[in-house]
Amino acid sequence: MRRTTMAVSLLGAALVFTNSGAAARKQEVSLRRHHAPIIIHERHGRNVASDNWSGYAVTGVKGSVTDAKGSWIVPSVTCPSSGDEYSSFWVGIDGYSSNTVEQVGTDSDCVNGVPTYYAWYEFYPHFAYTIRSITVKPGDVISAEVTASGKGTFTVTITDGNERPFSVSTHVPNAAASSAEWIAEAPYSGGVLPLANFGTVLFGQDSTAVMETCNATIGGTSGPIGSPSFANDVAEITMVNGSGATKAAPSDLSSDGSSFSVAWVSSGP
Repeated sequence: MRRTTMAVSLLGAALVFTNSGAAARKQEVSLRRHHAPIIIHERHGRNVASDNWSGYAVTGVKGSVTDAKGSWIVPSVTCPSSGDEYSSFWVGIDGYSSNTVEQVGTDSDCVNGVPTYYAWYEFYPHFAYTIRSITVKPGDVISAEVTASGKGTFTVTITDGNERPFSVSTHVPNAAASSAEWIAEAPYSGGVLPLANFGTVLFGQDSTAVMETCNATIGGTSGPIGSPSFANDVAEITMVNGSGATKAAPSDLSSDGSSFSVAWVSSGP
């Protein structure tokens, strides 16, 4: 068994907000935890077991990924009587084979046993920030996008149904722009946090009716995860615990290559 841990650190990547990005950030609240790069537990070709991710990634050469679009339905969590558990759902660029992640998503968490839902964005290795202008509840249809343009400039955008979209742009000089991801995650704070029981989360246009999701643009070619153009570059990711037992597992991609689900199995550790 081969175990590879991507660096989880506040060092090694500069982050510079644009004026509009800095203004947006001041309106939000730091979560003091991370949606970190993938922690690989074991790899068998394009099938990957991870300590913290479940879903799909499409890889490219450095600098080739310019857009990732995603959509999902916010799942309801089943919480224990007390204690904290977490589940994050997002679309992003980087983190599969690099040490930055540019991402935006939602959480379905248990906070002292109480179901809690919210939207957030993160330019890892900096902390995630909540998006207070968006109200998230189970059953909401989320659409989100991350774009890369120019010399390390990234824009994240998220919309909850008919609410006004939230968007912020940031400069991440060390970003590789080498992968696109659609992920259910157990976030990180000093270690991988317990995974909340989210049941099943549905990603992609077949479930959300948000067209052209989940799509990526890599090397100037755009298409869904399962596009023939990406056939040799797709990784299917299953989340496992320290013993290798499954915590969350993705379904196969739909016949049009655009959609899938992730099913919760256990909280961990």
